[in-house]
Amino acid sequence: MEPITLANNEALLEKWMRHYYFDTDLDLGSSGVQSFSLAELRKLLDISQRELDAIVFDDSRTLGDPRLRSAIAGHWGGFDPDQVMATNGSTEANYLIMNALLRPNDEVIVLDPMYQQLYGIAQAIGCRMQSWRLRPEDGFAPNIDDLRRLITPRTRMVIVNFPHNPTGASITLEQQEQLIDIVANAGAYLIWDAAFAHMTYEGSPLPIPNWRYERCVSFGTLSKAYGLPGLRVGWCVAPADVLASCERLRDYVSLALSPLVELVARRAIEKADVLVNIRLVQLRENLEMVDAWIKQQRGRIKWSRPLGGACGFVQLPFVSNSEAFCKQLAEEYRVLLVPGTCFGYPQYARLGFGAPTEHLREGLYRFVTLANSITASHPALGVA
Repeated sequence: MEPITLANNEALLEKWMRHYYFDTDLDLGSSGVQSFSLAELRKLLDISQRELDAIVFDDSRTLGDPRLRSAIAGHWGGFDPDQVMATNGSTEANYLIMNALLRPNDEVIVLDPMYQQLYGIAQAIGCRMQSWRLRPEDGFAPNIDDLRRLITPRTRMVIVNFPHNPTGASITLEQQEQLIDIVANAGAYLIWDAAFAHMTYEGSPLPIPNWRYERCVSFGTLSKAYGLPGLRVGWCVAPADVLASCERLRDYVSLALSPLVELVARRAIEKADVLVNIRLVQLRENLEMVDAWIKQQRGRIKWSRPLGGACGFVQLPFVSNSEAFCKQLAEEYRVLLVPGTCFGYPQYARLGFGAPTEHLREGLYRFVTLANSITASHPALGVA
């Protein structure tokens, strides 16, 4: 990963979604759950018309409404609300944190593959990037010893996200503790993206590491497990001095959130279990369907079953570059699938399974139809 400027640091995933997300009928590419409507939210969260009418569209505080920050702090373990900043999506939190903490030539370790936004800002700043590679031959399972070999006293930051986007891989609580100790021994900052924390299928969700390590910054969002990507609310839990630096930067970016957005976000976090549990039931059913479907392909479509999240990284051995396949699937079959080129893996694609179950089933059927046309000499692929 060579340092480049932000001007030519094209966000490949966002570009793909910009081209195809709005012009396809079936979504097999996104990494979140099915979105809720305002009507559903008002019913599930008991938001009254009176509460909405009482909102005055004044400016909000730089770090977010104190009630929203308190809700986030409580939900994520009882932190001091002064350690919380509410942002316009976790992408803004990431942008502010990276610019607050990093300078050119800083050494930064990132997972590979990884959601580009998490490392692209550091790359654009001119940091020296080191890849902690998740190996396909290991099912993309992280190897903690690899991190031990990579980290040095010069390492400024380590950036991870578990459960992982795009593979759905994760780590155990014991591995998390080892990871924290490795980063702490180097005195580096640990960036912990917890976007998929609630979406786990084996064991309990991992806690954010801020309790154990003072130089930790954890990101969260309503876009993935909560089904509220259009609300554009994220947050970070960070040391107070780091948030003070973010405040000064935010004066030149977005200033604050909307009070209407803050109300809905606060109520969603206060009743997080209501929203998350509804979609987790759907996710588990969808995961079983996709896993059974992939097993039926007898090696022509492969994946390592995700341990968390709402997406997996599928290998397409019948193509040399998945981008052409995904483009044809979008334009001719109106199904969104994200090519692995967005993550640096051209023979893979990100397959999301958070859509309505019937949409997912139909999308897999169209996926197979196109795959059959390419592998016509093989027996037909089937959909359960």
